[in-house]
Amino acid sequence: MPETISREKAWELLQTFNKEPFHLQHAETVEKVLRWYALKLGYGDEVEFWGVVGLLHDIDFEMFPEEHCKKAPELLRRAGAGEELIHAVCSHGYGLTVDIRPEHEMEKVLYAVDELTGLIGAAALMRPSKSVLDMEVKSVRKKFKDRKFAAGCSREVIEQGAAMLGWELDALIAETLLAMR
Repeated sequence: MPETISREKAWELLQTFNKEPFHLQHAETVEKVLRWYALKLGYGDEVEFWGVVGLLHDIDFEMFPEEHCKKAPELLRRAGAGEELIHAVCSHGYGLTVDIRPEHEMEKVLYAVDELTGLIGAAALMRPSKSVLDMEVKSVRKKFKDRKFAAGCSREVIEQGAAMLGWELDALIAETLLAMR
């Protein structure tokens, strides 16, 4: 089982470098989605680790946007994080800001769902319910095809993440919708 820091310490650390409610909410969303996937994919003994990685994945994004995934190792090491956690956090910037390839299944899930949760969250806000509870894959696919909608969410990264996992895009969307519920 990978070494990790406590969820409480991770939350405190995240808030040291992130103040915007949107960024904190995104971190918690990704944390919860990764915890769900850990259980779904048979990594129940690693659920805490998966969650902490999800919570801390954008630790350097708000204060150091030009050094995203490059400043994170320093911040995480100072807090006592192990190399496995640092690799996992930084791997979601693969091909964008760093050359740290996602290797573990959790890193591939993080790579895929980081952008996807943003797209789904934005799509949910456009619905009368403002919720993912009644959202279907076809609704997400429609927004996915509209490149102007949530333009900051990279469709290429989502597709590459699905491919890394060996999953169809619709399956990734369906599972992530379930996780977000």
